Amino acid sequence: MNKTWWKESVIYQIYPRSFMDSNADGIGDIKGITGKLDYLKYLGIDVIWLSPVYQSPNDDNGYDISDYQAIMTEFGTMEDFDEMLKVAHARGIRIVMDLVVNHTSDEHKWFMESRKSKENKYRDYYIWREGKSSSTPPNNWGACFGGSAWEYDKQTDMYYLHLFSKKQPDLNWDCPDVRKEVFDMMTWWCEKGIDGFRMDVISMISKTKEMPDGEVHDLYGDFNPYCVHGPNVHKYLQEMNEKVLSKYDIMTVGETSGVTPKQARLYAGEDRNELNMVFQFEHVESDGKYGKWTDRKLPLKTLKEIMSRWQTELYGQAWNSLFWDNHDQPRAVSRFGSDHPTYRESSAKMLATCLHMMQGTPYIYQGEELGMTNYPFQSMQDFKDIESIHAYEEWCKSGRLSHDTFWPCLTFKSRDNARTPMQWDDTEHAGFTSGTPWIAVNPNYTQINAKLQTHDPDSVFHYYKKLIALRKQYPVIVYGKYELLCPESDDLFVYTRTLEDTKMLVVCSFTEKNTTFEIPEPFTNAQCLISNMNHSYQNKTIQLQPYEAFVLFI
Repeated sequence: MNKTWWKESVIYQIYPRSFMDSNADGIGDIKGITGKLDYLKYLGIDVIWLSPVYQSPNDDNGYDISDYQAIMTEFGTMEDFDEMLKVAHARGIRIVMDLVVNHTSDEHKWFMESRKSKENKYRDYYIWREGKSSSTPPNNWGACFGGSAWEYDKQTDMYYLHLFSKKQPDLNWDCPDVRKEVFDMMTWWCEKGIDGFRMDVISMISKTKEMPDGEVHDLYGDFNPYCVHGPNVHKYLQEMNEKVLSKYDIMTVGETSGVTPKQARLYAGEDRNELNMVFQFEHVESDGKYGKWTDRKLPLKTLKEIMSRWQTELYGQAWNSLFWDNHDQPRAVSRFGSDHPTYRESSAKMLATCLHMMQGTPYIYQGEELGMTNYPFQSMQDFKDIESIHAYEEWCKSGRLSHDTFWPCLTFKSRDNARTPMQWDDTEHAGFTSGTPWIAVNPNYTQINAKLQTHDPDSVFHYYKKLIALRKQYPVIVYGKYELLCPESDDLFVYTRTLEDTKMLVVCSFTEKNTTFEIPEPFTNAQCLISNMNHSYQNKTIQLQPYEAFVLFI
């Protein structure tokens, strides 16, 4: 197994709009990030993944890009970006950009030209089709954010494809000029000195030529068989690697929803010349009740089966990305642990232990290192997220579900849970801004904030700091082979990691109950590397407290 810096790194995702506001307009910005780099250096992370900071009308909070080589006005200037990059590099922190090239904004100059006429030189940059009739789209596909995946454009009497918002038209990657434009833009950023790309919905860039009706789920037809893992996706990624990625010492991770371990080995295989790793979402997409929406937790046995399959099936062949949450997912402690005040800290530390001791590169989403929780939504006026607002309209306003049935699912899974401002201290607006924040601050910021935790050696923050330090000290954490123990337990997630003559035992309780655990040979009398409880692990039989976690090393 090849050793590389990105396998040994811990990555921290910043959602710039909600991280730190430096100019009191209520919106996080690049200068705000620069001012907090010492905090991240103290935490010990190696890499920042920066959610999009490009020029955007913000229909989907920056994932609708109108200019790939300009900075969003609300976030600052390119000079601010260059300064942030310089200050980060001076602290040994790398910067990975979010690359959103499945689609652009409808306000991008390419699309504004493309829609002018069928003869325009940019027409082929996007996917245009005749409707079945003057009032019927080309097929029955539904968009990810609700409604049809097709939008009628009267200028040329045709429809364009948008798998997300109608303001996010999909690029036509079969057009060589599109690929050249994208590769040139990527090269421009690499020459600027960035350290890699996280590639948004990259498994969707290749579509089939044929676009028949999809199998109907809920209201619309399913586009997945025709738009995900499409016919040329690997050809185009290998071309990207040849033209751009292979020329720089950078890290790449692809967002590949619906991917299997077999497919992941194609995207991120050590000998494939495509990407370094992918994000798989099986552990955060297997719990839906109404589409993606649910208020129930994934059973632990199911979670263990999914996580373990990825650990074992990629070992020695491709590299895992490890995460509990991100800007598109609810807060990890609320979803997989407990946000009850009695258990929040212990469950946050337990979840961190479980993930950071696995094989792969761990990702921390901003505030996760503090144990930040879901937001207590009271009404639809609290939501800013386009997906959440459209979902309520499609499920409730249509009369398909009652408000009382759907509301717990919406509040549990909404992306806005992750997008509330970072909780820096206990001053007004959690120290995020001296203005009015663009989205409400979680009211628990007076108890959960960075200032309190950086001064408390027993805090969730310091526990993450210790986990990151252990990763740099023990190669078995990065490169060791994984084996699941106790697969039938409904309460305990137990596994070992083995590298040559070193071995670790990881034990994590996912329950509010007390449980009994028999420490297996040869781990009796082993060294305890980390624990979220003040226990001795010298006895063979251990009485575990709720959400207890510990790691033994021999």
